Amino acid sequence: MNKTIFLSFLAFVACAGLVAIYKSRKVSRRTSLAFFLGNRSLGFWMIGCSLFLTNMSANQFIGENEFVYTTNMSVMAWGMSSVFAMLVVAEFLMPVYLRIGAVTTPDFLQLRFDRQTKMMVSVIFLLSYMINLIPSVLYGCAVAINGIFHIDQQFGLSYFVAIRLLVCFLGLIGALYSVLGGFKVIVISDIIQGVGMLAGAVFIAWFGFRRLGGGHVTAGIERLLHAHQDHLNAIGRPHDAWPLSTMFTGMLLINLYYWGMEQYIVQEALASKSLAAGQKGISLACVGKLTAPLLLNVPGLIAVHLYTHLDNTAAVFPRLVGDILPPVLAGFIAAIVFGGALSTFNAGINSLGTLFVINLYRPWAERYKGRVDDRRMLWAGKSFQLLVIVAGVCFSPYILFVQGGFYFYLQKVSSFFSVPVFTVMTVGLLTKKVPAIAAKVGLIFFIVSYVLTQFVFPTGLNHLHVLAILFVLTVALMLIIGRFRPKDAPFKMLTTAVVPLQPWKNRWWAFSILLILMVAMFILFSPMGIAH
Repeated sequence: MNKTIFLSFLAFVACAGLVAIYKSRKVSRRTSLAFFLGNRSLGFWMIGCSLFLTNMSANQFIGENEFVYTTNMSVMAWGMSSVFAMLVVAEFLMPVYLRIGAVTTPDFLQLRFDRQTKMMVSVIFLLSYMINLIPSVLYGCAVAINGIFHIDQQFGLSYFVAIRLLVCFLGLIGALYSVLGGFKVIVISDIIQGVGMLAGAVFIAWFGFRRLGGGHVTAGIERLLHAHQDHLNAIGRPHDAWPLSTMFTGMLLINLYYWGMEQYIVQEALASKSLAAGQKGISLACVGKLTAPLLLNVPGLIAVHLYTHLDNTAAVFPRLVGDILPPVLAGFIAAIVFGGALSTFNAGINSLGTLFVINLYRPWAERYKGRVDDRRMLWAGKSFQLLVIVAGVCFSPYILFVQGGFYFYLQKVSSFFSVPVFTVMTVGLLTKKVPAIAAKVGLIFFIVSYVLTQFVFPTGLNHLHVLAILFVLTVALMLIIGRFRPKDAPFKMLTTAVVPLQPWKNRWWAFSILLILMVAMFILFSPMGIAH
């Protein structure tokens, strides 16, 4: 093991952790609101950096670069099209959440439908994090760290055993951050990691192009642009995992759900000190998404030219980092990957605790034990978080044996939980008299139908198209139920806001520029641009 890489890694991780702890030392963690939402005190810098870092997990470093190396840039569509989804959320959903003083996104469902619907969706969220988010984050980061430090080779371990040991280590560090530190420590460390991630993206691109060009960056860029041009195409072809048409069907639905309803993402914005701060923060995160291909896709493109064959394509990103960067910078990038994984892991664990305590434990305790104080809620939340961490550590190494590629696995499994919730939330937002029974029937119908089409009676359609079809059918089913069994009285949304609701007055200019840049990125990486 290269000692310089290891020491550089430890130094950056230690600095980020110490600064986060120091900056948040005066923040109270004795109440559930303080621990889970940082007392709703976040400005737009904190929101934007935290949203971006929470999304930029090791899963994406590993998964997207692997996909670019093996296929093409069509995986970029997930990140670029999310800019549109984020702006829709900033304009239409954030005002709703802040207006009702939401702590969790299912809070709206209780107001719109009933408590049982809220609890059903909360359970779906919890299952999603326990089965998909936490294990995949641990696994992705373990793959990256092993690829940079070669733990298996250094200690004579099998690849599986090395991944298992790293997963245990990551789970322990993540538990210390999230369970002991709370939300504000997580957000502050995200800002530090965000600055480091942008610097890391520049370092990888610079040294990667130098390696391609025999010491000259411009020569490396020329080589990348004129060879293997099929990998430069971000416009999905019909036989790709994500054809262009999926951007307007299931991919759009998943992105709208992810940025507007996924608890561990939306919780960053729910902690904003005002609606304007939340909208600015989401716009800042959009800027990050537009620069993300430097880390998530360009390394995969460079690797296409450097490696004609890899036995384990999931290790393409860490292999490239170890080969092209000086030891100090390789350790720095390892710390960035580690920090990105911790950010997503901690956000997920914090949201798990929030959902469990607010939506499940507190109603149960108040019903059977009377009034429950903050101390007991914090204890219950932290205990549940630790239980989930242990379960994730045990399960995550076995993702190694999943067929179809790591990133494809992530997207397909997450679809099982995401779009059913999005469907019910959307109908609740756009209608006034659809009853609670329609929401329950819709959730069950969608989940059962998706399982049947994917595992029992395959349709032959891309799973994203199947999601869009089921979305339409479920909406129609809920509307039919609402037609024949409407609510007695139309739903009226009451305002119980605890932060200012004045929107950002310059948002339309910012939103327009971001959308133009999003379209420009698709044109650049297409046959109309550099992918001839």
